[in-house]
Amino acid sequence: MRNDSEDAVTTGHLDGAPEASRSDALSSKVAIAVVVAALGYFVDIYDLVLFSILRVPSLEGLGVAAADQTRVGSLLLNLQLAGMLLGGVALGVLGDKRGRLTIVFGSIVLYSIANLANAFITSVTEYAVLRFLAGFGLAGELGAGITLVSELLPKSRRGIGTTIVASVGLSGALAAGALAEFLIRNYGAYGWRIAYGVGGVIGLFLLVLRVGVLESTLFHRASAADAPRGDVRLLIRPWPRFVRFARIVLVGMPIWFAGGVLFVFAPEIGLSLGLPVKPTGGRTIFWGYLGVVVGDLASGALSQALASRKRVVGAFLVMLAVALGALLTFGGRSVPTFYGLIAFVGFATGYWVVFVTTASEQFGTNLRATVTTSAPNFVRATAIPVTSLWLAIKGPLGVIPATAVVGVTCIVIGFAALWDMQESFHADLDTLER
Repeated sequence: MRNDSEDAVTTGHLDGAPEASRSDALSSKVAIAVVVAALGYFVDIYDLVLFSILRVPSLEGLGVAAADQTRVGSLLLNLQLAGMLLGGVALGVLGDKRGRLTIVFGSIVLYSIANLANAFITSVTEYAVLRFLAGFGLAGELGAGITLVSELLPKSRRGIGTTIVASVGLSGALAAGALAEFLIRNYGAYGWRIAYGVGGVIGLFLLVLRVGVLESTLFHRASAADAPRGDVRLLIRPWPRFVRFARIVLVGMPIWFAGGVLFVFAPEIGLSLGLPVKPTGGRTIFWGYLGVVVGDLASGALSQALASRKRVVGAFLVMLAVALGALLTFGGRSVPTFYGLIAFVGFATGYWVVFVTTASEQFGTNLRATVTTSAPNFVRATAIPVTSLWLAIKGPLGVIPATAVVGVTCIVIGFAALWDMQESFHADLDTLER
């Protein structure tokens, strides 16, 4: 496969057009691809965090007793994450075999319909099935967008493009938090159903914007090459390649300790810290993801300035350890203090954009969609053992000590995985895995 120059944009040619016109047209198409990927991830994150926000009111609406809501909520979250784990692999393989845009279109149809159906559920069983299906569909959006943008942009600008996608996308959590709080406050028992319906409708509307989005030329060239595409077996052999993939997943695991424990179970954690009023899911998500958006912008800019992904991830892991300690030490002083420290935790997990960009840079074109789509979902799925461990030890240890033990363990594992990871900022993406 050929190497594109640093100033070139890796897209197809517009034959017959003057050189300047071709360049402008290609730049415009790349910009559209970045915008559409960003909006797609916006809807993805909106739908992804809805359950965290609506866990309590939706389970109350279905008649689940207060004493059972933590257990049932954890089960539903784990089913959503299991769907994302399976969907990440399946949709990633499809993206390497059939093209990046196949995932972009297919995933949004599935999760939008599933979320629309969530507005009409009448039982926990229906809820469980639809959260699994929604998770399966949600698995493809981020990986497809990051893979496409990474392959369309040159080395010097791909970090900027992926930062735009992740930062705009993560602001979908802010919209979800604000809208869900408004709907629950003003529409009572129907508010959570309307919130799910809005997410489904917005997702289907986004399909209209995706017509004419540019496919990656790197994918077309890889398709013509004599190399296997989207073969999951390439992730597990040879051993060094499996280790490379495992390091990526484990580096991202601390992010979903925050998302799967600190954010989802903020009401229980806040009360255990001694707050007089239980923190709400909507406000926790709003302040937490406000921090995440700012952190993503900061980590992306810092990565560009330092020309390094690895150093930025290390700095943010240190910050996450500090933020966790501050939350568990000072979070019980007042509700505003709790939300402020949740925002600090969110900021410290803002290396998500650098993590996903790194995943796309670590593997060849014939395996890139599989890795970039599956790695974030493997990270999200780590919330299953993480939350299960937290639930298992919070009884004997107490909520706060259990949170500290699980959090520190995840951060230490993240540091260990980062230690020998290869720096990928200057990686050439025009390569194949054999």
